[in-house]
Amino acid sequence: MAASMWKDKGQLVFEEQWPLMRPTILKLLRQEPVSRAEWHELFWSVHMVCLWDEKSHAKMYKALQDDILEFIKQAQTRVLTHEEDQSLLRAYISEWRKFFTQCSYLPMPFFQLETALQGKTHNSIQKKPQQNTDDSLVRKLMLDSWNFSIFSNIKNRLQDSAMKLVHAERNGEAFDSQLVIGVRESYVNLCSNSEDKLTIYMDNFERAYIDSTEAFYKLKAPQYLEINGVQNYMRYAESKLREEEQRANKYLESCSIATLNGCCVNVLVTAFKETILAECSSMIKQDETQKLRMMFRLMDRVSDGIAPMLKYLEDHIIHAGLADMMVAAELITQDSEKYVERLLTLFNQFSLLVKEAFDDDPRFLTARDKAYKHVVNDTSVFRLDLPTRLQGPGSSGGVKTQPESRCPELLANFCDMLLRKTPLSKKLTSDEIESKLKDVLLVLKYVQNKDVFMRFHKAHLTRRLILDTSADSEKEENMVEWLREVGMPADYVHKLARMFQDIKISEDLNQQFKEEYRKTKGSIADSINIKILNAGAWARGSDRVTVSLPLELEDYIPEVEDFYRKKHSGRKLQWHHHMSNGTIQFANSVGRFDLDVTTFQMAVLFAWNERPKEKISLENLRLATELPDAELRRTLGSLVAFPKLKRQLLICQPEVQSARDFTENSIFSVNQDFSLIKNGKVQKRGKINLIGRLQLSTEKSKEEENEGIVQLRILRTQEAIVKILKMRKQISNAQLQTELVEILKNLFIPSKKMIKEQVEWLIEHRYMKRSEKDINTFIYLA
Repeated sequence: MAASMWKDKGQLVFEEQWPLMRPTILKLLRQEPVSRAEWHELFWSVHMVCLWDEKSHAKMYKALQDDILEFIKQAQTRVLTHEEDQSLLRAYISEWRKFFTQCSYLPMPFFQLETALQGKTHNSIQKKPQQNTDDSLVRKLMLDSWNFSIFSNIKNRLQDSAMKLVHAERNGEAFDSQLVIGVRESYVNLCSNSEDKLTIYMDNFERAYIDSTEAFYKLKAPQYLEINGVQNYMRYAESKLREEEQRANKYLESCSIATLNGCCVNVLVTAFKETILAECSSMIKQDETQKLRMMFRLMDRVSDGIAPMLKYLEDHIIHAGLADMMVAAELITQDSEKYVERLLTLFNQFSLLVKEAFDDDPRFLTARDKAYKHVVNDTSVFRLDLPTRLQGPGSSGGVKTQPESRCPELLANFCDMLLRKTPLSKKLTSDEIESKLKDVLLVLKYVQNKDVFMRFHKAHLTRRLILDTSADSEKEENMVEWLREVGMPADYVHKLARMFQDIKISEDLNQQFKEEYRKTKGSIADSINIKILNAGAWARGSDRVTVSLPLELEDYIPEVEDFYRKKHSGRKLQWHHHMSNGTIQFANSVGRFDLDVTTFQMAVLFAWNERPKEKISLENLRLATELPDAELRRTLGSLVAFPKLKRQLLICQPEVQSARDFTENSIFSVNQDFSLIKNGKVQKRGKINLIGRLQLSTEKSKEEENEGIVQLRILRTQEAIVKILKMRKQISNAQLQTELVEILKNLFIPSKKMIKEQVEWLIEHRYMKRSEKDINTFIYLA
């Protein structure tokens, strides 16, 4: 009997409670005030139904759904009474916002119903008393009902109205932007899928917004370009891209901004890419940096938009740079200072262009470097011919020449002018000299044949140290460190450092020799200055030249050798007379003069020491001096036609144009009227430097130097190939070439031909072999 009563009561709970619950539910839907008692009563009623009437759970859910749908139908009616776009949007947004607010409140009392419908136990509910409203069945019911009942029916009208307002804004018309934002919010918040809340928004609002944007500019952009031209169009496109991005921040979700920007770039820039880029070359030539900056910003948004600009920049730098050098060729080939100034002016000019037009973008800096390197290493203005084939290891015989730029030679000459006592170095301050040396190092970075620079720099340094003509010894040593810092090969730099060390050691030895020699020879020892130099750092064996020294010098040689043997046993001295010099006194009827001369000049002049007025033939001078023919001719040429003298020291009969024209019939004599002339007046006393630039290379060794550069390159290439193979054990031809260039680039760039020849030589001599499976793969042989 009792059980039957409970059962009957359970069946009546929903029918009794729903009429009590419904007024409060309708108040909540309409956003009418609900008292605390009503709110609590609603919770209690739902609890009673869930507790006593399990079969009525679905009934309650269905009744709630009917009331929600009825409310939405009424809201739709109210919205559709508005025909005008903005009124419609206002009405819809007002209704939606009220409804959406209630989507957070109405599900709360039905929490127990939701858990019952989802089959959760009482215990699980106790453990999780708080519910996430985003996962609420009632909330989902409300949103889905709104979506299918009102939104699906009028969403196209909503979208169209919103897009019309955005279109109006693009045309400069004012409106309430909150209307578009409100529509957007309804699209975002309508989605009941908690895992992807933006599905409805992206499928509808975002798509409509992007389509309308694309349609607007597809119509406007071509018209603007045709009427206003490319340069004005770039300003227009840039301003519209900026404007659309700001508009997107206001009207779109953050996830949509990149998509919208991509659309705008496509329709405003990519569609006119070729037309815009066609103006790039002329802009670069005319240095229109502001316009280029705009183009850069636009093209940087486009796929492969920058690549053509890089090519235009490279071509401009190469053509403009070479044209500039060609115009100034006559001047700069004769003056290394002017040459370096031209190169630096060009570099600064191109760097300023990249900075002002392209914001020093790394891609454009790379293009500048690539093109400037082409200018620096060009051979059309300056040419140095190096042999490409040599006898010996790694060569295949025969001698041909390949042109290289003389740039490194001219850079070394300019360094010499700055570091030597010259009118240029005297007029510059220490800081100015340092600045110019750093400029040389900047250009040197782009030189491919850096080994040629080091050869000439070392030759100039040798002269300065031997003749003691360095303007600043501290700058000299700093230069060596700077060369090390810019990546010059360590062994080259080490040799330069060793040269300074030798000079310092020689000063101490000199002092000791003079003190010891003064005891036996008197004060004449003070006139001797010896330099003991390391042959590996300073000279080559082929540079040694035989010469018959004056007796006054010949007597000192055994003394110096005995002194040195006492200090360093086991070391052998080799005399390099072509690197020596001295001062002799010349007297004639005009006056008495001190002459700074090379050892070779001294040997020639001493042929007249005992017979000052005699005429001597070329053959007799050859016998007297024992100089090789080429060196004798060069020495006589410097005494017969020294550029800085108005009256020459020697006279040649018959007269000749150059030292090459001396014959066996040429007769030489001392000019008895020789004198120093200053300001048109004959001087009876004075000092004259006949050394000029100390000739460190013999005629033969000049050719050997060029061949030596190539031979050293061959050896370096072989050494690098073996080093790579030893580390890799096995390597492809392409990878070998890449790694080889990387290793050698601070010295020179090996040609493919040289690499191929050295690979074949190393294979032939069994340092490596080709793989039997692939002829383009090499294997190291231990």
